[in-house]
Amino acid sequence: MNEKQIMLGNEAIARGAYEAGVKLSSAYPGTPSTEISEYLAKYEEVYTEWAPNEKVATEVAIGASVSGVRSLACMKHVGLNVASDPLYTFAYTGVGGGCVIVVADDPGLASSQNEQDTRMVARSAHVPVLEPSDSQEAKDFLKLGYEISEKYDTPVILRTTTKLAHSQSAVTLCERTEVADKEYERNVTKYVMMPSSAIGRHKVVEERENRLAVDAAALPCNKMELCDKRIGFITAGIAYQYVKEVLPNASVLKFGMTHPISKALVEEFCKNVETVYIFEELEPVIEEQIRAWGFDVKGKELFTKQGEYSANLLRRVLYGKDEAVFEKADVPARPPILCPGCPHRSVFSVLKKLKIHASGDIGCYTLGAVAPLGVIDTTVCMGASLSALHGMEKGRGKEFIKNWVAVIGDSTFLHTGINSLIGMVYNKSTATVMILDNRTTGMTGHQDHAATGKTLKGEDTYAIDLAALCRAVGVPRVFEVDAFDTKELERVIRESVTGDTLTVIITKAPCVLLKGQKFASKCRVVSDACRACGACLRIGCPAITKDADGRMRIDATMCNGCGLCKDQCKFGAIETVVNE
Repeated sequence: MNEKQIMLGNEAIARGAYEAGVKLSSAYPGTPSTEISEYLAKYEEVYTEWAPNEKVATEVAIGASVSGVRSLACMKHVGLNVASDPLYTFAYTGVGGGCVIVVADDPGLASSQNEQDTRMVARSAHVPVLEPSDSQEAKDFLKLGYEISEKYDTPVILRTTTKLAHSQSAVTLCERTEVADKEYERNVTKYVMMPSSAIGRHKVVEERENRLAVDAAALPCNKMELCDKRIGFITAGIAYQYVKEVLPNASVLKFGMTHPISKALVEEFCKNVETVYIFEELEPVIEEQIRAWGFDVKGKELFTKQGEYSANLLRRVLYGKDEAVFEKADVPARPPILCPGCPHRSVFSVLKKLKIHASGDIGCYTLGAVAPLGVIDTTVCMGASLSALHGMEKGRGKEFIKNWVAVIGDSTFLHTGINSLIGMVYNKSTATVMILDNRTTGMTGHQDHAATGKTLKGEDTYAIDLAALCRAVGVPRVFEVDAFDTKELERVIRESVTGDTLTVIITKAPCVLLKGQKFASKCRVVSDACRACGACLRIGCPAITKDADGRMRIDATMCNGCGLCKDQCKFGAIETVVNE
């Protein structure tokens, strides 16, 4: 097969897993890695699933590997924090069938709470890292990862970034290779990491890493391009493309394996090039190793540790100015905002009215931190909203949290929020937790989870009952409320925050962008009754605007008829119109 297709980096990774004979993939959705699993689910030969979190996904992949088949786990960079517990020990045990963990970093913070560099984690865990620079390499390196994994008895990380994950380039397709399952043999010394076994396996890890560092010189993913020897770049990943765009004749040492790197290749390159720049996004991982070997290079003293790199950045450093054809246009900022009809807006409008602070979490509802809603005070990581509120109560006392709630989504609650809730029950918390159940994993593009009743493959399955789950772990009071029933929601919140019992409030309304959603009505302003008081604007719905004459207007093409604006108007100036 020599067919070529234009593919996103994420689609190419999925294709690589298919061609490599992978039998199992487990993942938790997280931008920019999400689409890998969605594309992979289209291949019937591969079992794919959404896991509750990245730790579980990694452990599922480990189990499949130990049983003798090739497996895959996918996540974004902060998900690797959740998965680091099994990862560090998996490096000790090694694999049965090959195992690759795809981790997508997010330089520039397109949709993340930090810019951590996966290579730093991999170096600490002693796990090799492959880093492609385009979609073709994304596919090829994924396949190479399984060869390295099985040859060196190690899990392998394939590191991507937002730009690579969501950029397109040509990919040559190959047939799937059916890899025979390895026969399972019980091996306690290898797979049971009690101290006596781990001591011996640590030595294996060190020897393996040293061997890989030597063998890396011959790996096909590393390549040296000696051209103009006056200037050279040591680079990796998408940054390689910027070097080739700005200086197509410069010498380049491109590392496809960014941990461990080959000292022999660095030595040969530096001998042949007068001035050497290290051009790598985020942390100086390659640079620090090369400087430690004593080579004279230029790096982070010129190039930032922050944000995405670009051809323009390289031009500015080398020439002191941009020489780009494409400049950033001077356009108005478009900050993210909750969609028209979003049930989170209804919840936040009630919290704002009651002057309630919210300990927030990761998801669309983080947008409740900004004006005009402005109720989210903290956001740290998945599941932290509950734990943080518990810490406030135990640190400052019940009086402090009488105007606080914890806010978390349904998918995030199942990810790590449930653990925090168990801690609150066990340690006698009296706080109020709100689970905003919109029936999906919203911010990453509407993936199913354990409470939606659908698998990644679209098959029907058991749907976790969130209310029953909360009661089962010992929560004494659990309420389920329609997210748009603002009067009942206000009553329940008032009662809960002033009470002396741990309470969970589950607000229920589906995300307005879910497929199959039908809206029976729209809202419309009654011009004669409108007093231009602006009360309807306070909810921040993008469908509502103010005309030049000061009157309010609702854009019928955007309105989903939730009626929240109608609840805000004291003058009956907003009416509901049934859709034809």
